[in-house]
Parts: sequence; C-alpha cells; structure tokens
Amino acid sequence: MRKLPNGISNYEELVEDNCLYVDKTMYIKKLENLEDKRIMFLRPRKFGKTLFTSVLENYYDILKADKFEKLFGNTDIGKNPTANKNKYHILRFNFSGISTITEAETIEGFKREVASSVDVFVKKYGLDFYVNINDEAEYILDNLFKAFYIQKAGEKIYVIIDEYDHFANELLGFETEKFKNLVSKNGKVRKWYEILKKGTETVVERIFITGVAPITLDSTTSGFNIARDITKDLEFNDMLGFCEKDVVYLMDELQIPKEKQKELLPVIKENYDGYVFSDLIDDDLTSYKIYNSNMTLYFLSRYNQFEKIPKTLIDTNIISDYRKIEGFMNLCNDIGKIDLLQKIVAGEYVESEITEKFNSEISFGEKELISLLFYLGYLTIANIGFSKCKFKAPNDVIRKIYSDYFLTYISKRAEINEEKIDTEAINFEILETGNITKILGVLGTYLTNLSNRDYQNFDEKYIKVLFYSIAKTLGTMLVKSELEVGGEYSDILMIPKEKLTERYGILIEFKYIKKEKYTEELLKEKQAEARKQLQKYKSTEEIKMIPKLRSYSIVAIKDKLIVEEI
Repeated sequence: MRKLPNGISNYEELVEDNCLYVDKTMYIKKLENLEDKRIMFLRPRKFGKTLFTSVLENYYDILKADKFEKLFGNTDIGKNPTANKNKYHILRFNFSGISTITEAETIEGFKREVASSVDVFVKKYGLDFYVNINDEAEYILDNLFKAFYIQKAGEKIYVIIDEYDHFANELLGFETEKFKNLVSKNGKVRKWYEILKKGTETVVERIFITGVAPITLDSTTSGFNIARDITKDLEFNDMLGFCEKDVVYLMDELQIPKEKQKELLPVIKENYDGYVFSDLIDDDLTSYKIYNSNMTLYFLSRYNQFEKIPKTLIDTNIISDYRKIEGFMNLCNDIGKIDLLQKIVAGEYVESEITEKFNSEISFGEKELISLLFYLGYLTIANIGFSKCKFKAPNDVIRKIYSDYFLTYISKRAEINEEKIDTEAINFEILETGNITKILGVLGTYLTNLSNRDYQNFDEKYIKVLFYSIAKTLGTMLVKSELEVGGEYSDILMIPKEKLTERYGILIEFKYIKKEKYTEELLKEKQAEARKQLQKYKSTEEIKMIPKLRSYSIVAIKDKLIVEEI
C-alpha cells in the first residue's frame, strides 16, 4: 500500500518514495493550449501550489529527460506528452519565509532568495556566471539573463515563481506602509519584475506565478503587465485542491472499506470541502466545489495511523496560517467589520463584487475586505448574481476560525479571559447529563459584562453567534448553526463527536426581547414560538436519528436568560 504524501511538496521525492499522487498533470497541456505563455494562478494557502510548481519543474526541465518515464509514466501527461517536455532551463523562485520585521530585512530577504535561486540555476546548468550578493536583486537577474543569452544561444528559460506575494501579504496585514514602499513605483520588488518582463524579450519563454491574493499585481504589473491571470477561469477551477472523486480515490488506495468511507466522507466534506473559485459558473455550484487538499491529507493520514476520526480536525501548522485573519480584518477600521464577522459566523451570506487587483495605494472598504477574504480562502462563492456574488465560509473548519476570532474580540470588550472558561466541566455536564447550566452561565457572564452601548445592536442573532462561538471552543461536539431541518433552520444543534448513543445532543432555539419592550405577554409569545419550532424540528427524521437529545428554548432579555426545556 502506497503512503500519503502529507507534507511532501517535491514531486520527484514523492515519486521516489512511492507516495500516492492525485494526478493533476492533464492541466499541463491545458496551460500550453492557452495563447498566453505567462500565467498567474492564485489559490489559498495549503492547496498544493508548491507541489504543482514542482510538477512543472520536473516536466519541463531539460536535464530530467532521462527520468521522464519514471516520473510521469503513470500520469496523464506521461501517456500524452506535449512537444515541450524537457525543453527548458528552469529558474525557480520561492518567496515564502522572508522576514518582514523591518523593511530592510524584507528587501535583504528578497535579494537573498533571488541570489540563492540564481546560484542554483547557474551551477545546475553549468553557466560561467558569478552571483554577486552585494548587487541588488534586479541587477542579479538582469546580469543572469545577459550571460544566459550569450552562453546558451537559442535556448530558453521557464521561470517559476512560488508564493510571489507571501511577504507582501504579511506586510499588508500588519505593516501597510512597508508594503507600499516595496511595491510602489520606485520599490525594489517592482524593479525586479521590470527586469523579468525585459527578459521575455530575449531568453524567458514561459512564466508561471503562484500566490494567494492579487495584492501586488497592480503595483508590480505597471512594470510587469504581461501575465494572464487564470485564477477564476472555470477551466482551471480544480487544477489544485481535490474534487470528491479524488478523495474517494485516496481512500480506495488506502484500502479503507466502502462502508467506512460512507462514515468518513461526510466528515471530510463538512470540514474541508466547499471552495468555489470561479464566478463564471452558470449552473449549480455543487459539482464545482473543491476540498482543501492539505487538510484532507492531514485527516486521512491521522485516520490511517489510528483507524479513527482524529479529535483535532485541522493541522496546527495550517491553522496558524489562517489565524492571520485578524490582521486583514483590521485593515478595515472604517467599516462595520464586526457586523460582517457576525454574519459570517451566523452562516449568513455577505454580498459583494470581486476586486480583481489591489494596488499599493490601496484603500480598503467592505468590497476589498470581502474580496481579500475570498482569495485567502476565508470565504467562498455561494451564489453568482448579475454583477455581485454572495459569499460564505466554505466549511466548518474556517467557520470555527471566524468564531474564535469573534469570541476573542467580544472577550476583550467584556474584559473576560476566555482561556479560563472551564470547558471540561461544561463538556461533562452537556455530554453526560444533557444539561446546559454551565455554558449558559458563561454566556450570561459575557452579556452582563458587555457595556450598554453593545446592547444597541443586540438581537437574537448576536446572542446566537456568541453562544455558537462559546460552544465551538468545547471541541467535543459538532456545533451546527442555521442547520436546515424540515425545510426550516434551527438555531443551534450540538451533536457528540463520539459515542452518539451514550452521550447527549442539544437542540436550542433562541429568542430575544429588548428590555424596554419586555412584557410577560411578549415573553410567553416568544416562548410559544420557540416551543412550536422545536417541536417541529424534533418531529423530523434528521433529529429523530439523535438517540439522546434534550431541547431548550432560551429567551434573552438583555443579560437575563429565561430557559425552558421542551
């Protein structure tokens, strides 16, 4: 049985180690069939961009011709190779990991990466060329192209740039002025791209650039305006990431029984699926949804090792990347970002046009924030309109990241240390008894500590989102908000992740009454509405399948919670 390639981004190493590979090589021919030879392709972090650039490097490298059958014999492109296979000298750059502590460090890190990549290229292909580390990055590249033109007359270079925007993203999220200095008219990054463009007139025949967001495009492409952006092209929607048949293929190769696959696939789908990258789809979006490949491989790797669903459904290395959301949200101090965040956590749509490019003089509004979150993988296309799209969190893992951020924000406003929430006691009470006294105590503390100005915007949704965010920290239960049940949407459903027949599930319907409008009659009316909705949910087959369930109506009146078990 072949092993999973979890963490491997070098294609040659993957083949030599006899790892499983979800074949994406058919896209090599599709890329060649484009009229443009300079391509930009963006995807969120952990979607296999580096591995795909390694595939391109191994396919086109003139020095790998003798290994072609070994590397690609079992792939689509190996059975149907193009005339350009093993034709180019590969000049590859990877701009991830560059320090952004100071502007000087960023420039120096960029130059070091350019110098080291050029040095590898020179030694690999036997050029008589000295890499002067004291030269600026643009001069190193320019001098290389001149030397190559003379020494390798008639031969061509394929430039591959991975994570072109990594350090720019870091700066944009936290050091906006440094970002502007690097990519503005006289910035070092822009000058380097001007030289790259100049190289296409002589020795550079093809370019493939990957990254996450088109943040530096407008700034660098004023000197580098030759790359075609295929990020949202429908033809390339699933060039990276997995479709459902890919996930099934991996489970088959791991010899996971079909009956077990039926149990695992819904969990994988709920947590890692849901990404749609093209706004050119004119039919049902369902068949175009993509799974995050790295997250899926993490899950299958843990399951394959322990033969049970992992308790932690996301790799800590991955979640650390996604937790940078706060920096990007903070770019938008002039808009109601918390209202936007609240909508996303509540499972509602947010609507916007998609910003195609962000320039160095960027002025962020709601449209720019939503677009940035889309490119970063925090939001995905849920519905395509005439000029705007509706977006939502793609899956449960991303929604939890939002809820964590929301709870942290609210905790600061309420002056509560969220780390002191006794999740163990709450978990025991809910799972063993079906009681919700302790978790409601935490909710009540938040409501009590929030200032009066916060109550101006309080409503049922606000209370529900706050409860949802608290519940998501427990880690032992699947927490569903706005789950469709019997044609309607339940507020909160909590289901044990393990031992479903032994532990309790919780169904909650929230109502809210403004303190100044409170009357006993209105309270009874709200309780009757909640009771009716809960009884309807409980009569559906979806809820009947939960063997141990307690249901509650909760009416919030400012910081007072009126609880009734149904």
